[in-house]
Amino acid sequence: MVDRVAPEGIRLSKRLADQGLASRREADTWIEAGWVLVDGRPAVLGQRVLPHQRVEIDPAARKQQAQRVTILLNKPIGYVSAQAEDGYQPASVLITGPNRWANDRGGVQFHPGHSRHLAPAGRLDIDSTGLLVLTQDGRMARHLIGEDSQIEKEYLVRVEPLVHGRVPLPDALKRLHFGLVLDGVALKPAKVSWQNEEQLRFVLREGRKRQIRRMCELVGFKVTALKRVRIGSVVLGGLPLGQWRYLRSDERI
Repeated sequence: MVDRVAPEGIRLSKRLADQGLASRREADTWIEAGWVLVDGRPAVLGQRVLPHQRVEIDPAARKQQAQRVTILLNKPIGYVSAQAEDGYQPASVLITGPNRWANDRGGVQFHPGHSRHLAPAGRLDIDSTGLLVLTQDGRMARHLIGEDSQIEKEYLVRVEPLVHGRVPLPDALKRLHFGLVLDGVALKPAKVSWQNEEQLRFVLREGRKRQIRRMCELVGFKVTALKRVRIGSVVLGGLPLGQWRYLRSDERI
């Protein structure tokens, strides 16, 4: 018995599944990522094809689709870490081909699928800049922000007296190091030191909402700029503002 094909063809995802190349869900993922061409043109979700039409698949599709990438972004002010809110875009919209750092040595070829399902592994306030980790790997996220995570995060924080003319508390650094309470919960010990006359260096092992800004307010400082420069052993380095790179295979956060 000869299989019959409707004049309008069959769904592309079904054709790929029937050929044993992918499940329908996998095929849809490949199509969304731009890894499938029909007669030389990028396929679209729900597209139907006829038997004579030529279907091509990026040879790296399976490898790339299976690889869960982790991306390092130098987040600018004005972007939120996670879901869009109050009219502000999520930082993940910056993960595009043109925004990739030219000096990225990650050895990974960019595919549009790498910008999908990225979750921020730790928050960075809308008015803060610096290193933000975005990952497709749930294990990486838990490693960085799980309740038992011991990963250090380092920040450079520019401050000035909260009230003009009033000197911050003399034991400000001591209190920032240990003894402060936010929302009724004692904070974990922090490492705090002067980087220069106007800038503090914070090293934390937790990430409460607007934690550093609120800590500084409690001891008489107002934060005027905040940049995260390190997470674990990975540093921001020369990554330009608004650009991103892949976490290299030889790097461990």
